[in-house]
Amino acid sequence: MRIARPAAGRTIGFTLLEVIIACAIFFMFAFAVLELVTRGLSAARSIQQREPDPGLVLAPLSLSNKLEVGIYSGDFEDLYPGVYPNYQWTYEVSQPFGETNLLFQVTASVTGTTGKRKTSESSVTTLMFSPNSTVSKLPR
Repeated sequence: MRIARPAAGRTIGFTLLEVIIACAIFFMFAFAVLELVTRGLSAARSIQQREPDPGLVLAPLSLSNKLEVGIYSGDFEDLYPGVYPNYQWTYEVSQPFGETNLLFQVTASVTGTTGKRKTSESSVTTLMFSPNSTVSKLPR
């Protein structure tokens, strides 16, 4: 069995022009697919409903070194203007472990209406240590 050999001075392979054309075709196809994926993600993001999380209410409290026992409420226009219309927040600060302990229990809840008058509610409870707070005098 004889193996055919190329003529002297010629090598078998792709020319530089063929490689450039193949790369151009590949990249045109890759960018077309990336454009389709980007448009699909953008469309999905535009129809997505955003609902606030109770963590958005707790975040400013965690930065504060002073908590006071009580119930506080408001809407998201003072915290995040224009982002969450029709949503209200409420949080309650209490001292469940006595008046000498600086550990506070904070329960935050968010209520509101989304599209087509669907009411949503979510809440979270956490413990916060606040060294600069004044302890409340609990009735005995």
